[in-house]
Amino acid sequence: MPVLMFVIVSLASILGANTSPKEVALLGGGVAVFLTGSVVDASSGRALKGAQVYVPVASAGALTNSAGRFLVRLDDSYVGQEIEVAAELIGYASQRITLRLSEGEHVLEFRMEQTALRPDELVVTGAREQSADAARRAVSPTPAPIMLRAAPHVGVTHNTEAYAHIEESGFRPVATAPLSTFSIDVDRASYANVRRFIEDGQRPPLDAVRIEELINYFPYGGARPVGDARFAVTTEVTRAPWAPSHQLVRIGVRGQSIPMRDLPASNLVFLIDVSGSMSPENKLPLLQRSLRLLVDQLRPQDRVAIVVYAGAAGLVLPSTAGYRKQRIVAALDRLRAGGSTAGGAGLHLAYRVAQENFIEGGNNRVILATDGDFNVGASSDGDMVRLIEEKREQGAFLTVLGFGRGNLKDSKMEQLADHGNGNFAYIDSELEAKKVLVSEMSGTLFTIAKDVKIQVEFNPARVAEYRLIGYENRLLADEDFNDDTKDAGELGAGHTVTALYEVVPTEAFGARPSVDPLRFQSSTPTATSDSEELMYVKLRYKEPDGEQSRLVEVPVFSWDEVDVASSDLRFASAVAAWGMILRDSEYTKDFRLSEVLALAGSALGEDAGGYRAEFLRLVERTRVLELTATRRD
Repeated sequence: MPVLMFVIVSLASILGANTSPKEVALLGGGVAVFLTGSVVDASSGRALKGAQVYVPVASAGALTNSAGRFLVRLDDSYVGQEIEVAAELIGYASQRITLRLSEGEHVLEFRMEQTALRPDELVVTGAREQSADAARRAVSPTPAPIMLRAAPHVGVTHNTEAYAHIEESGFRPVATAPLSTFSIDVDRASYANVRRFIEDGQRPPLDAVRIEELINYFPYGGARPVGDARFAVTTEVTRAPWAPSHQLVRIGVRGQSIPMRDLPASNLVFLIDVSGSMSPENKLPLLQRSLRLLVDQLRPQDRVAIVVYAGAAGLVLPSTAGYRKQRIVAALDRLRAGGSTAGGAGLHLAYRVAQENFIEGGNNRVILATDGDFNVGASSDGDMVRLIEEKREQGAFLTVLGFGRGNLKDSKMEQLADHGNGNFAYIDSELEAKKVLVSEMSGTLFTIAKDVKIQVEFNPARVAEYRLIGYENRLLADEDFNDDTKDAGELGAGHTVTALYEVVPTEAFGARPSVDPLRFQSSTPTATSDSEELMYVKLRYKEPDGEQSRLVEVPVFSWDEVDVASSDLRFASAVAAWGMILRDSEYTKDFRLSEVLALAGSALGEDAGGYRAEFLRLVERTRVLELTATRRD
């Protein structure tokens, strides 16, 4: 069986006098086609890691990760052509799919059949085995395709990763706490980071699991904004899968989608950590490939500057028009890691460059790419936060991209993004970079509403207790809701945000411990009317350049048929349950990973991009490898 060998090639070593125009386009700019998808065992559906997916005519390909997923990039010269995509793995019959390419993304699934491996297909070289055909290819003059993904992790000698402590929210009685207030500021970094641990066969640290970020990693449907509305709100009620006597309420906020061509011009400053800690393959090299994906999307009216910092900060590329992609890519390719980390000096310089090229009414943003290991510099963490807040008020926002493992400073990067009216994403592969910086680019980089807060009032006639699932570090005081000076979350163009409440109906109350009766007032919940409302949702937000908030109000009614739930709510509840199991939550102590799999499997829907199918494989890997505190299979 033929097996295609792959090599990892440094872009800096490729670009030269003998590089063809097509190779330059593939490596530097003009990328318009993505082949993504998965490779699985046809009989079991098990993800196949290390399968080789390649396009022979383009000499481009990739290996599948432990979730069986791949990403192959092609330049736009192949648009309109009929091409063949092949998948090969030792022990399986090779497969080929023929398709005609169009711009954008093509999602493919290879279902591979196992086949017997003949003895003559193996050769022994020292302690290693490989197929005979692979051995022949190793000395063949046939050029090998470029593997466009990070090399597998080979381990770290010590771990200094840092996560903010999370204390899981418990149930609150409506009698004494009728209001629940929180910021919708939801990043998605936690899901990609947790996936990295699971794929490495490790149990994620409890505080790395932020359940609201797991839930919101996935896009959801629901009502779309109408007219000039910034967003639409969707609500839904069903039974809580892990507690059938309780109800689960979904509040969904969907941002207005804006075509890329209609978005305001961008003034971007890439602030790149090139300190010594960034040298591993999954840090600076992956960072460079990731930012190339973003450069590919730039329009002529967009501008990019590049600032780097190690022992000192410096301007590598002055603000450059978006059509000069090759110049921007060449500047990225020249970066090398070395030295200590002066993050504060880098931030000051990046904001100065952003201010010098400020676009009125545009998207002015610093994109900080780092492992978060700020350890040398004149500025303390507090100084950096104050600087970020000051520039935020002047219209320059901050997006943070985290890379690497072993010394990832998750808590620090999340804090910086929160104070900068931006978002925090963790990039563990080119697949994730493509999701964040291409598929969700408008939501990642373009804010349509800021300081978005939600306040829920529960009807004591129908709700005895409630708890907000996740959002522990997004909670606000009730009085903060009407205070326009209090910072809150941002909503990007086309983004969806989902919040889940577990609600104890009054008729089910009594199974849980309650407080003692009050001496000076009644502790019995009372209602002022016979309203059918379960809860009342209020939402405040500001325009991106506004200072006065606007109010949106939505009632949520009790439903008799709570067993009927949309695929979005069923899937979100499955993700929430998985997160609670990973955190060893007391609220899912009797719920099993097999039940999570069944619930999510019934709610895959259209699954554009294959993210929900990947989730199933992560849950199955969690179950098989027993990556939970207690056995939950």
